[in-house]
Amino acid sequence: MTSLESRVARLAGARPVAWDRRTGGWAANERWSVALDDGRRVFVKHGVADVLAEFLREEYRFYLEVRGPFMPELVGFDDDGPWPLLVLEDLSHAEWPPPWDERRVAAVHRTLSEVHATPPPGYLPRAVEQRFPSLAAGWDEVAAVPEPLLSVGLVERNWLERSLPALRAAAAAAVTHGDELLHLDVRSDNLCFARGRAILVDWNVAACGSGALDLAFWLPSLADEGGPQPHEVLPGAPEYAALVSGFFAARAGLPPLRTAPAVRDVQRRQLVVALDWARRELDL
Repeated sequence: MTSLESRVARLAGARPVAWDRRTGGWAANERWSVALDDGRRVFVKHGVADVLAEFLREEYRFYLEVRGPFMPELVGFDDDGPWPLLVLEDLSHAEWPPPWDERRVAAVHRTLSEVHATPPPGYLPRAVEQRFPSLAAGWDEVAAVPEPLLSVGLVERNWLERSLPALRAAAAAAVTHGDELLHLDVRSDNLCFARGRAILVDWNVAACGSGALDLAFWLPSLADEGGPQPHEVLPGAPEYAALVSGFFAARAGLPPLRTAPAVRDVQRRQLVVALDWARRELDL
């Protein structure tokens, strides 16, 4: 067996016999659904860059601290090789959205309620103050350097200059502080449906804060994939429309990331939805 096969065999307690590569997500790490010689399957994540390796270490620490029906089961973790290896319950058999319908949207709502009701581990960083200090400052960043957003071609300079005061004020009014457990990366490639419920994967950026952040940041991708519009799921929330649109506005026009080459395109599509949401809520 190769070194990687040996590591998986040691963690899973059975020899790998087939490796099915899995794509998805933004990061360029290695993922497989692996068949074992005892008939089981496991999901293997292999970090192959420094930042991805750190993500796996953070995710493993989270799995040690938290258990819940809203997440996969931990099989094992190995940090002895060149890059860390995380082995989890395989969910390849699950239903992965899209498409979206009322049943699936409601299932995600229920799962988020369970997540937010789960006491967060004491070590978790605050969502805004520590995990993503610029999470709520998107429109401030755009005001300081508007060229990346303007280069995307979704807004004109005159509209931006006219709208920035309202957008910045609304985003500043959004409640981000709190003591709720947050996944903080809710979108379709991190969601599946199995065991009669919605399950969230990829817990490497978990944090604590206001549960509204998980819901609000999920909505642009939900609408982009044919689901309901943000104002239909979270009505009367101009502050979150401004916060979310500012986050994507500050990032969609930046250069591609080496470890997440698809991220800018995804952010641009979410920005289209989030801008429409902000325009509607703030009458811009």
